Amino acid sequence: MNKAELVTAIADKSELSKKQAENALKAFIDVVTEELVKGEKVQLVGFGTFEVAERPERTGRNPQTKKAITIPASKAPKFKAGKALKDIINA
Repeated sequence: MNKAELVTAIADKSELSKKQAENALKAFIDVVTEELVKGEKVQLVGFGTFEVAERPERTGRNPQTKKAITIPASKAPKFKAGKALKDIINA
């Protein structure tokens, strides 16, 4: 499912227009992104948690030259599914 299909599905389920559903989805994405940038978690009970994972600096290898390189520390967004979502998927 791509973004356009998601907007259509949201519009159908919520009886919103496609424009309103697109605005709601954009607002959701914006709010989650802003909270993650601030280092906060977004927890949706029954669905899951969006958070930022810290990756420490580590040593890797360039596959072409086999030389050791340093991979800098970074942050990555992470989603952890909630129990209710896992139960529905595994049912």
